[in-house]
Amino acid sequence: SLYRAGFRFRFAFDWNHPGLRHIFHLMGPAILGGASVQINVLVNTVFATSIDDPIRGVDGPVAWLGYAFRFMQLPLGLFGVAIATATLPAIGRSASSGNMEEFRETLARSLGLVFLLTVPSSVGLILLGPSIVGAIYEGAKFQPYDTQQTARALSFFAIGLAGYAATKVLVPAFYALKDSRTPMYVSIASIAINAGMGYSLVRVVGMGHSGLALATSAVALFSFFVLFWLMKVRIGGVYGRRLRSVILKVTLASAVMGAAVWGSSHFIQSLAGIAPMTRLIDLAITIPLGIAILYFVCRALRVEELSMAVNAVGGPIARRFSALNAKLGS
Repeated sequence: SLYRAGFRFRFAFDWNHPGLRHIFHLMGPAILGGASVQINVLVNTVFATSIDDPIRGVDGPVAWLGYAFRFMQLPLGLFGVAIATATLPAIGRSASSGNMEEFRETLARSLGLVFLLTVPSSVGLILLGPSIVGAIYEGAKFQPYDTQQTARALSFFAIGLAGYAATKVLVPAFYALKDSRTPMYVSIASIAINAGMGYSLVRVVGMGHSGLALATSAVALFSFFVLFWLMKVRIGGVYGRRLRSVILKVTLASAVMGAAVWGSSHFIQSLAGIAPMTRLIDLAITIPLGIAILYFVCRALRVEELSMAVNAVGGPIARRFSALNAKLGS
C-alpha cells in the first residue's frame, strides 16, 4: 500500500548521524552481553567432552546435556521470553516519559508473573523429568540409562529456570533506561563464574555432566540477583516486599503441587511400570492435576499475578475457540 501511494525507500547511510551513532553505542555492549549464553554453552560442551562415561564414553555427557537443555528452553521461551517481549513496550514508554513509578510497577508485576510460571515449572521438570525424557526419547539407541542421565541433568538445569527467565525481563529493562553496559558486565562475570564452577564441579567434585548443569543454574541465579540489586539501586526499589510475598506464596503452592505430582506419578508407575506408554499416561494425568492444584492453592493464597497468568494463557485459547465457533456457526 505504501508503494501504491508513491512512497519509495532510499538507502542513505550517514554514519555520523547522532541517532545512528547512539544505536551503535548501545548495540555493541548488548551483542557482547547476549553472546554470553552461547559462550557458556560452548564452555560446557568443552568440559563435557572431557568426561568419559563408563557406559557411553565421551559422547554420552554431551548428548545428555544437549537434550536436557532443550527441555529447559521450552518453559524459558514460553514464559521468560514471552513476558519480556510483552513488557518491553510498557517499560520503554515509562522510561522515556520519566514515569519511574509506573516503570517500577510494571517491572515488579512482570517479575512476579515470571516466578509464578517458572517456579512450578522447575518443580515439574525435576519431578517428572524421567517421564518427560523417557516418553519423548526412549527407544532404539536411547536406553533407560540415557533417560536417567538426561533427567538428572534436566533437574539441575531446572534449578536455575526462574533466574534465567527473570534475567530475560531485567535485561530489557536496563536497555529501556539506555544502559546496555551493566548487563554486559554481568554477562562477562557470568562467563568467568561458569567456567570456574564447571571446572570445579567436574574435575574436583566429580559431579560429571550434572555439575555443568548445576553451574549453569548457579550462573543464572547469580545474574538475576546482581541485575535485580543493581536495578533496585538505580530506580529506588522494585517493590521488593511485594515480590518477596509473591515468591513465598508461589513457593508454598509449588511445594503442595509437587507433593501431589510426586504421589500421583509414583502411584501410576507402581501400578503400570515405567514403559514409554505408561510415561505418557503418567504425564497426561499428572500434569493437569498439578496445574489444577497450583491454581487453587494460588487462589487460596491470593496471588495477585494469578489472574494475569490465566488471562495470558487462557486468553489466546478462548479467542481461538470463539473464532472456531464463529466459523462453524456460519
